Amino acid sequence: MIHLEQTADGSYTLFVPELDEHYHSVKGALTESEHIFINMGFKHCTVKEPRILEIGFGTGLNAFLTLLAADKTQRKTHYTTIERYPVGEDMVHQLDYPERICPERAGDFYALHSANWNCDVALTPFFTLHKIENDFTTYPFEGGYDLVYFDAFAPEKQPEMWSQELFDFLYKCMNPGGILTTYCAKGVVRRMLQTSGFIVERLPGPVGGKREILRATK
Repeated sequence: MIHLEQTADGSYTLFVPELDEHYHSVKGALTESEHIFINMGFKHCTVKEPRILEIGFGTGLNAFLTLLAADKTQRKTHYTTIERYPVGEDMVHQLDYPERICPERAGDFYALHSANWNCDVALTPFFTLHKIENDFTTYPFEGGYDLVYFDAFAPEKQPEMWSQELFDFLYKCMNPGGILTTYCAKGVVRRMLQTSGFIVERLPGPVGGKREILRATK
């Protein structure tokens, strides 16, 4: 049964005993998401109206931080996210993310989770959400993405999510100059991304967390 755990920066994550895996780094859930997906992804993407694909909606933390960043910079952002096992409402409230990040926008965080699936939902003038309740390994994405947040569970926990075939597929789904960011810096993942055609950078990881992360550009 999934349960709540506090990470080193005070923010919470979820732990899945069946996989012996956390949704975020135990060294800092919020720190990790801000660094990898916002600072190294969203802020690095120069597209005026980016189309984002997130692999693994999970707790909604990446989506919430992106919504806030999109509103702050007034960049119209279309955010597609796929999740096979949505987190329950009670657990969503226990995560306490809005209170830690931006209390006045708590309504937006909970709206991310309550939004209807499989359709566009405009949550703010600058952020439109499209949630897909399905399996990433088999879902036929439409493509046209400028930025991919690859936030699946670790390769050793869910190897089926980290295959050459899937990275090849993502490459085809992305626009020229598109960016993919992931916390996983394993050599085998870097080589698969390169084989797909990406130019891959090793970047410093979040403060107090992983030593390196990867950013891949089409």
